[in-house]
Amino acid sequence: MKCEIISVGTELLVGDTLNTNAQYLSRELSLLGIRVIYHTTVGDNPKRLEDVIKIALERSNLVITTGGLGPTQDDLTKEVVADLFGKELIQDEKVKEDLLQYFANREFVMTDNNLKQTFIPEAAEILHNPGGTAPGIMIKEQGKTIILLPGPPREMMGIFEGAVLKLIKKDRNKLVVSRYYNLSDIGESAAEDRLLDLIDVQENPTIATYAKMGEVLIRITANGNDEKVINGLLDKYEAIMIERFGENIFTFSRDSLSEAVGKLLIEKNVTIATAESCTGGLIASQLTEISGISKVFGMGIVSYSNEAKQKILHVSENTLLKFGAVSPETAREMCDNLQKISGADLAVSVTGIAGPEGGSEEKPVGLVYIGLNYKGNTKVTQWHFKGDRKIVQQKTATKVFHLIRKSVVDKGE
Repeated sequence: MKCEIISVGTELLVGDTLNTNAQYLSRELSLLGIRVIYHTTVGDNPKRLEDVIKIALERSNLVITTGGLGPTQDDLTKEVVADLFGKELIQDEKVKEDLLQYFANREFVMTDNNLKQTFIPEAAEILHNPGGTAPGIMIKEQGKTIILLPGPPREMMGIFEGAVLKLIKKDRNKLVVSRYYNLSDIGESAAEDRLLDLIDVQENPTIATYAKMGEVLIRITANGNDEKVINGLLDKYEAIMIERFGENIFTFSRDSLSEAVGKLLIEKNVTIATAESCTGGLIASQLTEISGISKVFGMGIVSYSNEAKQKILHVSENTLLKFGAVSPETAREMCDNLQKISGADLAVSVTGIAGPEGGSEEKPVGLVYIGLNYKGNTKVTQWHFKGDRKIVQQKTATKVFHLIRKSVVDKGE
């Protein structure tokens, strides 16, 4: 099945809003074995919107639009599609009832223009919106399917996961199964190089790599009619992945490195505390995004100044004067003293020069020291990360999570 995604909204064209909807939909549809062959972005102009929908319907079996379903005058997607298919817009009483209830539950005053969202093209299927006011809409005509989804990502995803996925799976005959392997401490090109012999001849299963800072996600997808046969194919590839990547695999899922480490700490009941200077709380922030992390994460300190390092973490003035804030000696005192203060099983410290100012020949921008005290055993490592301030900070956080994971796994906790 060929699919085209049409993103509607002038705010996307002028750069005010990042188009995350197309990325999300492409990823989810590819998991179902649906080929997304075009992305189109169009402003809130009825003629141009009609033109791109006509073109999309000529070259694709499935067309998904996002945006233009709201209550304002420039929300025109539904009206354009109804005209295109020669369908009358009819007010749906159930949608109206849900809309009124939505505002009543929130004690908001509903303006009359919101009623625009209750008019649906005749004979269309209504897709319930669990997180907003504009329902999704599906129309099937002459072997083509067009699905209209709202623009706000949370609402779009809610309808897609709650209704669209079921409808698509119902229409497809093939089973599609994917397995994931998330790697750290290896670049995308190096990871792909180890798999080139398989990638060059891939048919079923297929291999896809996705890189983000410090991580490479590999997805292996197989399809067919027999689940046992599909899993047999994937088992063979899994054995190859383990043989070729070994310890680089930090999770057999789509979890990020920070998520995988957080879950590992919870599972092993290893308590953790953090002391950050150049990362400014980034490590603690990523930890607290993980549900249930409060079971093991009790303290995160941002000791940015020398005064804070002395007063809160009791780093000695002599250490700071003799070696400087960015030094292995300071990193060691930070994590050792943090361990005593917090009583955590694992204490991690970070001190470095994120830039763009502050570097020197002896201590260049990107120089970072990471201290890790795990149950009384301390190790300080030196790193030199390239990039701008944000990149240095994120690379540091990623390296910290890699070192935490390695420490806990190697200890066999």
